[in-house]
Amino acid sequence: MINLSDKGAEKVNEFLASAADQSAVAGLRVGVRGGGCSGFQYLLAFDEQREGDTVVEDKGIKLLVDGASVPYVRGSTIDYVESLQGAGFQVNNPNVVAACGCGSSFQVAEEEVVSAV
Repeated sequence: MINLSDKGAEKVNEFLASAADQSAVAGLRVGVRGGGCSGFQYLLAFDEQREGDTVVEDKGIKLLVDGASVPYVRGSTIDYVESLQGAGFQVNNPNVVAACGCGSSFQVAEEEVVSAV
């Protein structure tokens, strides 16, 4: 459903190892929220598991996806990239039909979301 690249998993493990209070962290939450110039933005955060989450384990890391976000991120790969613009996590999402110029928001085809639900 969703997975991590090798570099993405390496960086998640680095962040988890440096977290002061790991007891409250169950995994990496991957979600979407409304916003940005293209309609949706990704939400990536270390979090605890909540009721209704879809939990996927990849490379020993739990990925937590809330039910509403599942259709938007299905099939995605989370990578970590370093470029001239900086470094950070990048979601490679096959459901995206349009994205803003800066890459911080995206749009999916409505029929993709409806058929996935």
